[in-house]
Amino acid sequence: MASNVNPTVRRRRLGMELRRLREQKGMTAEEVAERLLVSQSKISRLENGRRSISQRDVRDLCGVYEVEDRRIVDSLMQMAKDSRQQGWWHAFGDIPYSVYIGLETDAASLRVYEPQIVPGLLQTRAYAEAVINGALPEAPVSEIDKRVNVRTRRQDRVHDVEKPLRLWAVIDESALRRVVGGRDVMVEQLESLIELSHLPHVTVQVLPFEMGAHPGISGHYAILEFPDATDSSVVYIEGVTSDLYLEKPNDVQRYSVMYEHLRAQALGVEQTRQFVAAVAKDHAES
Repeated sequence: MASNVNPTVRRRRLGMELRRLREQKGMTAEEVAERLLVSQSKISRLENGRRSISQRDVRDLCGVYEVEDRRIVDSLMQMAKDSRQQGWWHAFGDIPYSVYIGLETDAASLRVYEPQIVPGLLQTRAYAEAVINGALPEAPVSEIDKRVNVRTRRQDRVHDVEKPLRLWAVIDESALRRVVGGRDVMVEQLESLIELSHLPHVTVQVLPFEMGAHPGISGHYAILEFPDATDSSVVYIEGVTSDLYLEKPNDVQRYSVMYEHLRAQALGVEQTRQFVAAVAKDHAES
């Protein structure tokens, strides 16, 4: 297999294969952990792709599962080797949400609901700097710069001519009204949002205040889907100290239905552009 495959996605695929082998053997994660003298949490992290998998881990697990086909073992060992390669984001040092970046980098489509700010993939640099400064008031300048640079690098997926990310963003009106970085920054940001909304693979809808309560009232979330049918969709929910990744079909389906309701309640594409332009005008005249 090619070695340039996204390491985060490779870990997920390898973890799915290891889980399949365990279930085929009829063993629980606890039983495997006891056999290998490791914690059950390690087995779970290996299977869900949240932990780097070594070739030794694969060898030991294949031994427990009594995998006799050497071709299968060799293939899994190669996947483990490839999964330990570093993605582009590792060049920036320690990034708390590196797992998400890895998934986003390989995703075919992303559906996001954002209640407070303009989604990261659609932010101007000045707006991103203001958002990150506000969210991390005690962070040093170097940390702010690093995060801003990572955010702008992530936006390459939106502008990729050969492999563009199919992005659908539903944004609450409050994100447009909230003055982040000053009025001039907001005008620039909203004008950029309108411009980006004209890209054929980008859809932007605004959910106005007048809609009242809605399925996204509990907060931000994103749904990632991948080009390979073997890669399950993921619901991502960002937290302050930790993030949540939901991959069970029932969870993904529930959030997908919620998103369909959000899209139905939000303004249409052209109405959204007119609405954003009006808010930008309000900022300019304030």
